[in-house]
Amino acid sequence: MLCVIILLIPMSTPRLFGYDMYNVVSGSMEPAIPTGSMIFVKPAEAKNIAEGEVIAFYSGGSVVVHRVTNNNTVEGKISTKGDANADEDFNSVLYKEVIGVVKYHVPYLGDVSSNLTSAFGKVYLLALIILGLLFHLLAVRLRALLI
Repeated sequence: MLCVIILLIPMSTPRLFGYDMYNVVSGSMEPAIPTGSMIFVKPAEAKNIAEGEVIAFYSGGSVVVHRVTNNNTVEGKISTKGDANADEDFNSVLYKEVIGVVKYHVPYLGDVSSNLTSAFGKVYLLALIILGLLFHLLAVRLRALLI
């Protein structure tokens, strides 16, 4: 049970401080942000985002994470590029599509989160909790027998 709580703390605490969290599923930002990382995004006003910052934004129903190459405050658009991509993104990001600035990332935590929230992961966690309770009950009974 303690293991489950320890695993859930890093995944829930950032929300209390205003961060959104997303799993990185592509390699477009490697090596800076590896595939399988979890990113922590702080909401920001798009007009204040600087060139070189990494942002998260909505694109076609997905969340994309790329580096800002230009912020056109007159047109309300941001140009972006994935670090691993040769060219800048074809479409600019409208200010209303910006989620925020990526402040931190934790390698592998995105993979762990995805695995734990899958059907198999939920069954695994339930089995882990049941085993923990059984071991606890067994320990209590053994202690009672030894006393």
